Amino acid sequence: MSALETLIVLDGGTDPTVLQEALPAGGHVRSVPLSQGVEQVYSALEESDPDLVVVAGASESALEVIRTARRRHEECAIVGLHAGDPNGYLERAFAAGIDDLVVLPQGRDALAFALEKAVTRRRGGNASPETLGSMICVVGPKGGTGKTLTACNLAVALARAGSRPVIVDCDLQFGDVGIALGLQPEKTIYDLVVSGGDLDADTVERFVTPHPSGAAALLAPVRPDQAAAVGPDHLRWIFALLRARFDFVIVDTPPAFSPEVIASIDSATDLCVVGMLDALSLKDTRIGLETLALMGYDPHDLRLVLNRSDTSVGISESAVEAILGRKPDVLVPSDRAIPRAITDGKAIVAASPKSGPAKAFLQLANLYLEEPVQASATDGDSASTRPRSFLRRGR
Repeated sequence: MSALETLIVLDGGTDPTVLQEALPAGGHVRSVPLSQGVEQVYSALEESDPDLVVVAGASESALEVIRTARRRHEECAIVGLHAGDPNGYLERAFAAGIDDLVVLPQGRDALAFALEKAVTRRRGGNASPETLGSMICVVGPKGGTGKTLTACNLAVALARAGSRPVIVDCDLQFGDVGIALGLQPEKTIYDLVVSGGDLDADTVERFVTPHPSGAAALLAPVRPDQAAAVGPDHLRWIFALLRARFDFVIVDTPPAFSPEVIASIDSATDLCVVGMLDALSLKDTRIGLETLALMGYDPHDLRLVLNRSDTSVGISESAVEAILGRKPDVLVPSDRAIPRAITDGKAIVAASPKSGPAKAFLQLANLYLEEPVQASATDGDSASTRPRSFLRRGR
């Protein structure tokens, strides 16, 4: 990395020695303590044109410095240094405009690498919303309706269409994406969060598990007690990093409006609500749609999937529409091939591509693809890999 003009803003008792040693030789470094007031920091920002601003600390004043630095110097890299657990501060720091947050203590080499990445990324230009992958959050307030089935088959269908999707299992206590796709949980989202070091796109991608279809999965923790280590702030940052690397990020959620699910919904570009054809599920699905409306989401702007849609339970199509307030976008029929495929750890779109459920999940995938694709005439995990363009609704 070439010599940099660097402004270091110290909040609290952070020792600047290691930080200064991590900077490349030959650059100009100015250090300003926040204890002397934010006005002195603002003056330093006004008088200089820094390549890099390093803010050490986690106070409200530090956040205001980050906001001001980002407004005044859009092209500079801003890195935060924080000692302790970053939960709570991480989200606010990134919302303020920080490029990276490094949790102390770090060795000189690790810190130098983090600073270099932030500067390189900023000089190379940040990804715009149009270049980020879409994020589809699969939700439903009732368990057992087929959210995991839907999420997994959507991911494989998109992969078979030539895209590069990743599925994130956010049922952190009892996630089943690994079983449904026949993947061994050698690396999970828990392992990612507790791995330490810098959380960037390269790190996250090392913890995803590839699927033979071309899709990938970030699997849930293997034990329920590990779920507590993964918070909403972690998820928001992980989603952002994955969207920069994959065409689609598909999030499978548990049946609740928990903080993790709300964080997933807020980060999504698209929502897919999954219900099932029975009275209890339809009631809960209606409540879920009403809850999303209270959160500011128009029920007509999301995708609605109804599983076991051909079950004879005495509920007509018109009754379904009356209960839910709208028609489902995709009707997935029952099929004995589904439990067999799950037992074998395969997606139905690969195991039985001519079946009714496979065609329904392909229909769902086509709702997110600019170019519709047809069902494959042969079984298997691979299909056409010709490049495709995708609809972007960047948020």
